Amino acid sequence: MMNVFKQLYRSIYSPKDIASFRLQGMGKTILYVFLLTLISILPTFYFFNNAITSGIETAKQIASEELPDFTIKNGTLEAETDKPITVERDGFSITLDPTGSVDGDELAENGNAFGFLKNEFALSAGGRTQSYPYTMLEGSEIAKKDFLDFFNSMNGVKGVIMPIVFAFILLVSSAMKFIEITVLAGIGIMFSNIMRRQLAFSQLWRMAAYSVTLSTIFFTIMEALQTVVPNGIMINWFVSAIVLYLAINETPGTNKEPV
Repeated sequence: MMNVFKQLYRSIYSPKDIASFRLQGMGKTILYVFLLTLISILPTFYFFNNAITSGIETAKQIASEELPDFTIKNGTLEAETDKPITVERDGFSITLDPTGSVDGDELAENGNAFGFLKNEFALSAGGRTQSYPYTMLEGSEIAKKDFLDFFNSMNGVKGVIMPIVFAFILLVSSAMKFIEITVLAGIGIMFSNIMRRQLAFSQLWRMAAYSVTLSTIFFTIMEALQTVVPNGIMINWFVSAIVLYLAINETPGTNKEPV
């Protein structure tokens, strides 16, 4: 039986092999989805880890030397400024915005960045932004000095925090990949009806899981190169749908398939 790594390689270029995978066990397909997701998040985690490592000291210096005093109270940032302040140093930036005019998407445009926004913390690294509302602080009042103390302690706990962050990113990304595959399998129902193929949804789901390989590997490489692909979402869906269409076309057109 073909192992998952050989399946990954074959799924990049062979719709015929993808069609044959429809008859394998669902457990192996789910394992494949987790493997594919794991590969896809490696660049994100690499850049995220680098941003954390190189950014802690820079963030501490910027916060202590160039940002005005601020306080987070009742889920809202209050600061001694009436406009957003962004300070950049060594490829890392910190934004302080008590006005609400900056959001996570704008923060991501600065590359590796940390933001004290009006109602949330935001951290951007590797092209992705994670946000955490101040309401997580449960009514506590936190001042600039508390964050400086936090930055001082980060190096000691980074070895514990990063595996947790990695597991969280993997969990969220896996859930999104399962949703993507399920929607693609739904599109596969339309393709199979057009081509008069007798395919159960479970078989289409397995085929969809392998059909997303080409686009996933492509965008993983682009992310590793930190290259933005215009209309990436549309390209991702188009390529995956075409691969699935070709795979369905490789299935028998007259014999009924077992569920």
